[in-house]
Amino acid sequence: MTLLLTALATELNIMLGVFGLILILSLLLKRANQPYIIAYILTGIVVGPSGTQLVPDTETAEFMGELGLIILMFFIGMEISLHDFVKKWRIAVFGTGLQVFISVMAMMTVGFFLGWDFKRMLLLGFIISLSSSAVVIRLLEDNKIFKTKIGQNVISILITQDILIVPMIIVMSLFDTDGLDMEKIGLQLVGALLIGGLLYYMFKRRSLRVPFIKQLKNDQELQVFAALIVCFGMALITSLFGLSAGLGAFVAGLLVHATPATTWLHDSLRSFRIVLVSVFFLSVGLLIDTSFILEHWLVIGSLVLTVYISNMLINAFLLKLLGNSWNESLYGGSLLAQIGEFSFVLASIGHQADIISTFSYQMTVIVISVTIFISPITVMFVRKVLNLDVSLLR
Repeated sequence: MTLLLTALATELNIMLGVFGLILILSLLLKRANQPYIIAYILTGIVVGPSGTQLVPDTETAEFMGELGLIILMFFIGMEISLHDFVKKWRIAVFGTGLQVFISVMAMMTVGFFLGWDFKRMLLLGFIISLSSSAVVIRLLEDNKIFKTKIGQNVISILITQDILIVPMIIVMSLFDTDGLDMEKIGLQLVGALLIGGLLYYMFKRRSLRVPFIKQLKNDQELQVFAALIVCFGMALITSLFGLSAGLGAFVAGLLVHATPATTWLHDSLRSFRIVLVSVFFLSVGLLIDTSFILEHWLVIGSLVLTVYISNMLINAFLLKLLGNSWNESLYGGSLLAQIGEFSFVLASIGHQADIISTFSYQMTVIVISVTIFISPITVMFVRKVLNLDVSLLR
């Protein structure tokens, strides 16, 4: 019993320290008119293995971060009309497809002069082509431009990127030193076909009925559990097929959106979402090794600057082609300039398959984390340079 109480006291001490630091940093950033995302990541750096080591084990935080990402994708799905998304297929297919192609070609060009092999160039091209849904959605909401034209264009690109992560993982798995796992790929293809069939059914039906809607409508506690069952149930199904759990949560959100009587879910899950999504950013901070950054700051700084500017310009060019003004396109490009959370998965696959070395893997993780960290700051900077009033966006 004594040991149990001691362990509980230790865990409570850790939670108190983490939440207290988040609160202090958030209050300071609020005074400076900066987004709370920075406070979450900074807290992760301070309490993580390279800081005070208050949280020496990052596995729990990473798991909670994954849950936060699933909840976030669920909320994104609830904001999207499948019919409206299909109408914007040009943005999704042309915009995102061309953006990934340009990113891969850029890495091919760099790799040619540096003597990289094809699989390394392809892996790094995939990694830099993905943006962070968690960061961008939060920034869109903070700036109240989620439902503007540029906001919806950015959302379409993000969703398509999240879908493309599946074929990217399959392609990189082809280079696995253990050989091709046909059973796993077959399972993923079956899962993709089932998801496609469900989406087609939802598209044709337009509106769906969910059991027990009347019983749930006035019971907030049951609403939360019902929503979580739908969200995590679909996430579980897609993960069982070897697909992204986030993709399943997104489809669950689309399913809820197609049910008109479920608008109350937004309010019921809002607090739950805030906690889990903040833990995701906290887990990003835990991955940042400050000693590694100090030792290789020049290389990391050069890579971050190159990747960030190139991603911003590529996405801005594509958004301009899709009918946005240059100011809107540059602002949208800045929103999409960071490297996304799914790139951590690709980097891990590349490391396990010996496509990149341990040093390159650490470098990649740091670069991804730093781009996420600086994203809110650079978006605000770009907005001020452009003298863009986001309240006037269409």
